[in-house]
Amino acid sequence: MQNFQYYTPTRVIFGRKTEETVGELIREQHSKKVLIHFGGHSAVKSGLLDRVRNSLSSTGISYVMLGDVQPNPRLSKVEEGITLCKKEGVDFLLAVGGGSVIDSAKAIAYGITNPFPVWDIYLKKEKPSACAPVGCIVTIAAAGSEMSSSSVITNENENQKRGYNNDLCRPRFAIMNPELTFTLPAWQTASGCTDIIMHTLERWFCSSTDNSQLIDSIAVGLIKTVMHNAQLLVREPYNYNARAEIMWAGSLSHNGLTGPYGNGDWSTHQLEHELGGMFDVTHGAGLAAVWASWARYVYTYDIPRFVQLAIQVFDLPEPEPGKEKETALAGITKMESFFKSINMPVSIHELGIDLTNEQCKILAYNCTFGQTRTVGTLHPLEKEDLLKIYQNARTVI
Repeated sequence: MQNFQYYTPTRVIFGRKTEETVGELIREQHSKKVLIHFGGHSAVKSGLLDRVRNSLSSTGISYVMLGDVQPNPRLSKVEEGITLCKKEGVDFLLAVGGGSVIDSAKAIAYGITNPFPVWDIYLKKEKPSACAPVGCIVTIAAAGSEMSSSSVITNENENQKRGYNNDLCRPRFAIMNPELTFTLPAWQTASGCTDIIMHTLERWFCSSTDNSQLIDSIAVGLIKTVMHNAQLLVREPYNYNARAEIMWAGSLSHNGLTGPYGNGDWSTHQLEHELGGMFDVTHGAGLAAVWASWARYVYTYDIPRFVQLAIQVFDLPEPEPGKEKETALAGITKMESFFKSINMPVSIHELGIDLTNEQCKILAYNCTFGQTRTVGTLHPLEKEDLLKIYQNARTVI
């Protein structure tokens, strides 16, 4: 086992009606004024925002509100939030929503505490020295942003989607009531489950061959738990225990527990980020659409690791000598079949997008940041590699 550091400071408050404690939790942070940041109308219609405001008012905490955060959260909304927070003297960000809302709140928190344009952080031109405190009430189990150091923002004017990691933005607390996810459409639920699995798969395929038995066991257990409960929710969308298992798995999949060495491949996420930037696709669905094409392109660079995925997650038998490739490919096909079972796309065409060769070239070029970097660690991918993966992902193989 390698040396590593593991840091997860977020306080978790999990279970029914836990959102009613938000006022007391923020008061413990000694906040003077809060921005309640949220997405669409569901938080209003469900009464969740009313409960949040009542909790804040009962503890004497002032607040302002900013809603309408979109999936693939927009830089323009972040900049609107920065302006509002500076005007109102906001010193605490409360995200009420899923990963997009939490990521947007993190970006605003960077923006009000650093002297340069917030987009420069995501372009890696500047490094923040501070971040305003963030707390969250999770309404979608997916991104794991409630316990992670990550934030992903889309610059809609440039069609660029960029992520940034820094422990400064880890939320102070995360309130997780599985009942808040009951009314999610099936597509969003399945997309969230896919994102959770992918966060662990990205860490499974890391650059190190020195893998930990314990970490692998946690990763396998998490993936199999999400797969089982995702299929259950297709039939029983109001199953509390299934929602709870997935919600907790979402946090654990992205707080470093399944990859404390700090590395991973992340090619699939990078491939999807460009799709998201160009076409505004649902993140989890985009991941499902490109993963198998990436896996089939790179699996020969670490056949033993793909074999272990097939054996441990899908219970395939140990391959006979010389049959390792067949087992590795069978595992990839099994994962693809799982995505189909929860009605996720397994090609870009199934996202409703028919990529042209020219669009594939643009996506590949942008994914390398203008040919200034390679993508991934299992096998570093050049522009031509990424082009072939996009082309292969256009239709089901």
